[in-house]
Amino acid sequence: VELVESGGGLVQPGGSLRLSCTVSGSGIRSNTVGWYRQTPGNQRELVATITKIGITNYAASAKGRFTISRDNEKSSLYLQMNNLKPEDTAVYYCNLYAAFWDRDYWGQGTQVTVSS
Repeated sequence: VELVESGGGLVQPGGSLRLSCTVSGSGIRSNTVGWYRQTPGNQRELVATITKIGITNYAASAKGRFTISRDNEKSSLYLQMNNLKPEDTAVYYCNLYAAFWDRDYWGQGTQVTVSS
């Protein structure tokens, strides 16, 4: 399974970005996928996840500002981020959790920088 993120960049506070993640094969159809982020010196933290039946879960910091979605036909996962804040600055990682194997798969990460 390969995951490739795109869509990161530099944005001003209050701005928006949409992250995309393409998942190889058909794994996205039957597994929970999500977004995590990490800043230097800190552990990777949950941003949002979405199950194979569309149930979503958000970190408190993401609720009301971020929206996770998936398109199984395109084997893609998305994260729409609105009203971005400087504290959202991080490397964002796409994740697929293969429950049958109890294994996590990760993308290479995409940098999001929120700064004026």
